[in-house]
Amino acid sequence: MNPNERNFQAYLDEMDIITILLPLSYHHGLSSTFSITDDSQQVKPIQLIKKQQIENHNKYICRLSEEISFGHPYWILDEHGGKTDLQIGAVIRTGAFDERFFYDGNDLGVKCEANQTQFKIWAPTAAQVKVKLRKANSTFSEIIKMRREEKGVWSTVVHSDLELYQYTFLVLVNQEWRESVDPYAVAVTANGELGVIVKLEKTRREKPPLPPFENPVDAIIYETHIRDFTIHPNSGVKQKGLYLGAAELNTKSKNGELTGLSYVKDLGITHIEFLPFNDFAGVDELDPAKEYNWGYNPIHFNVPEGSYSTNPSDPYSRIIELKKLIDSIHSQGIRVIMDVVYNHVYIRETSPFEKIVPGYYFRHNELGFPANGTGVGNDIASERKMMKKFIVESVRFWMEEYHIDGFRFDLMGILDIDTMQEVRKTCDSIQKGTLIIGEGWNLNTPLPIEKKAILRNQSKLPAIGQFNDKFRDSIKGSTFNLYDKGYVLGNEHYHKGALETITGSIGLDEPASGLFNQPTQSVNYVECHDNHTMWDKLGSCLSDLDPLFHIKYHRLATAIVLLSQGIPFLHSGQEFFRTKRGDGNSYKSPNHINQLDWDRKDLHQDNVEYIKGLIQIRKALPCFRMNNAEEIRTNTHILPLPTPLIGFSFQNQSEDFREVLLLINPLRRKQTIEISNGAWNVIANDKKAEIYSKQRVEGKEIVLEPVCVTILAKK
Repeated sequence: MNPNERNFQAYLDEMDIITILLPLSYHHGLSSTFSITDDSQQVKPIQLIKKQQIENHNKYICRLSEEISFGHPYWILDEHGGKTDLQIGAVIRTGAFDERFFYDGNDLGVKCEANQTQFKIWAPTAAQVKVKLRKANSTFSEIIKMRREEKGVWSTVVHSDLELYQYTFLVLVNQEWRESVDPYAVAVTANGELGVIVKLEKTRREKPPLPPFENPVDAIIYETHIRDFTIHPNSGVKQKGLYLGAAELNTKSKNGELTGLSYVKDLGITHIEFLPFNDFAGVDELDPAKEYNWGYNPIHFNVPEGSYSTNPSDPYSRIIELKKLIDSIHSQGIRVIMDVVYNHVYIRETSPFEKIVPGYYFRHNELGFPANGTGVGNDIASERKMMKKFIVESVRFWMEEYHIDGFRFDLMGILDIDTMQEVRKTCDSIQKGTLIIGEGWNLNTPLPIEKKAILRNQSKLPAIGQFNDKFRDSIKGSTFNLYDKGYVLGNEHYHKGALETITGSIGLDEPASGLFNQPTQSVNYVECHDNHTMWDKLGSCLSDLDPLFHIKYHRLATAIVLLSQGIPFLHSGQEFFRTKRGDGNSYKSPNHINQLDWDRKDLHQDNVEYIKGLIQIRKALPCFRMNNAEEIRTNTHILPLPTPLIGFSFQNQSEDFREVLLLINPLRRKQTIEISNGAWNVIANDKKAEIYSKQRVEGKEIVLEPVCVTILAKK
């Protein structure tokens, strides 16, 4: 039956419930009986339960006496002799459907060996499935029928080595053929138009040993974008904007200073976090210079993005070059965090998920319309068994095949707690110490709030870090109000918030009031790829102030990030006052807005050295990275300083220094305070940060310079 010829509609909405919609223009929307038939020509009545009018239709709810056989055509008959095909409706979003068709095998996709190639796809609602094969550079396609197996899996084996063949699946659902790329594809043609059969074993590399990594709070994360990282004319990189460019070592600026990966190593970073590098929309891979995109438009989740490769038309190129990049980073003792976007797809209607099993992989609201908590038109239904399986298997794939060391989950609040717990369990089974962080924002998606992977449910996600927006807004001021001034800008209203967040957001004196149970859950930041950079916010907030104070405020904010309990997170270039020229949403802005400006790094080398010194201090002094809430409460004492000054005395578990003072003055004037008597090493002040400083102070008083952090340490 041609879908356009249906006089009325019939949908299977539960395993035994059919919804029939009769237009009022068709026999006034009236029928007192309905029946069902299939190829056997046997007609069986179905029980009419309920009738109601909705818009220009009468809606009939009917019950089947026995379950239907999926993948098998059925027709619904009315009392007038009218006939329509039974379409797969909301049944695919029921628990019963999930239970019946969950497939626990690990062989979906393509497996290519010397003498045979196996194809498997999960399409439980399909009536037919075929695989379409084509040699590279050929216009001729071969179409092969697939066989339905248990749990809605379709498969076929071709007794030939099909390496580098291009392929898609043809799926017949609800009388409509759809052509789709394999959602489990690991290689594609340029711009992801077709899947490509490759042998990943040809590209495999051993993961080199990395320095020990004991606890999430030992991480110092540096967020960047593969293109931004090297595209600047004076980056000193040959392969600018590409995987291979980001992999280059010992690159120099025009002043002979380190750039790129070697610079990140020298800075003291432990983890580089790259914005998404799985295949995404928004950049033409055949002409990447024409467009820019952050990468939050996912198309193929298990394929590297082609615009970062030297040859996007060669399916192996992007795979091999990304692996070389990761290898190069590992050679420097640095780990790689992958920014993953399992919360939505670029366009739901054209995604492989929707084409192959329409309606299953995405959430719908109570009216049956696609949910839009992400703001981009669709929400991934992570709670469904095969979607959860896909996410967990995808994470495993990136860890095992590409040696990824951690994941940053974009809009993690869309995902469900069970899925994130399973991700955590899977990562631990592969590599202890895998860092998992995410955005735990509470978004308007139909998932019940108690099941969302959000900040308020942090106790159910004890081993997953979450971006601490309270830290961000308390320290610098509201991200969404450009003119709001935070604690570092002298705003006393944020004084209490700063005290709480600097000590790990654990509720130092009142555990029940803490945002988190443990400091390992708090990702502390004042700037990331989203929204205005700190420098640009300062330019708006303090436009009438001497730019030298902008530098001091910025340095103070970054210092607090690095000296607070929890996981410090830096936006690349933050250490040399990164600007995006006032652009607060640069997701598709050109290179001159988004690029890391290596000339600016040379210009502000003194601040780079200061931040580098703070990183060394954090690494050297355990009191700035305590592992758990009890340790923080035991070893931290708040000094009784006048508001808005903040002072902490830490008992430091180190042979070099037994007591450490962290003193913060956000005011534009000097402040004299009392400290305990004795000889103190000044390891950070307004000019320098160095763990082995020879500067000393003695006595009961110290003068805090304007807008700065001071660190004193006593043996």
